[in-house]
Amino acid sequence: FEVDKALADPGYVQSRREILDRYGLGCWAIGNHLVGQCVCDPIDARHRGVLTADVWGDGEPEGVRQRAAQRMADTARAAARLGVEVVTGFTGSNIWTLLYSFPPNDFAAVEAGYQDFADRWNPILDVYQQEGVRFGLEVHPTEIAYDFVTTRKALDALGWRPAFVINLDPSHFAH
Repeated sequence: FEVDKALADPGYVQSRREILDRYGLGCWAIGNHLVGQCVCDPIDARHRGVLTADVWGDGEPEGVRQRAAQRMADTARAAARLGVEVVTGFTGSNIWTLLYSFPPNDFAAVEAGYQDFADRWNPILDVYQQEGVRFGLEVHPTEIAYDFVTTRKALDALGWRPAFVINLDPSHFAH
């Protein structure tokens, strides 16, 4: 399922529905993990390998983050056109590297990371809310939420918005 095609060509979405119907299948969620990762990540050359050329652009980190945010908003629009109410994915995190606190971290930097997350994701979630779609974060290492404590912090940072939910992936219950 290609987000850009879904937005540009109504026939594309219909063709995807026809494929599902032909085989008696349904679709309840679509994923966009790798692009979502780039919304908050410190961008480096490794990200080029997981992004399309249009999202990568010239590779300037803030530009990549902004294009990734736009693509995540577009994913909500495409999901709504497909009749899907959930997009699963990652959020990225600019503070994941501070997980292990030795040498000691400046905890103001951790709090600033949650504020950065809220600043970057709230506009995306506005689109999700407008489209009647929810974003389900797959709680996972390298994300803003990677355990119970950080999940609560992420939810608090967003004001517990109904458009932001958790995608339960039982494979992450243990290392």
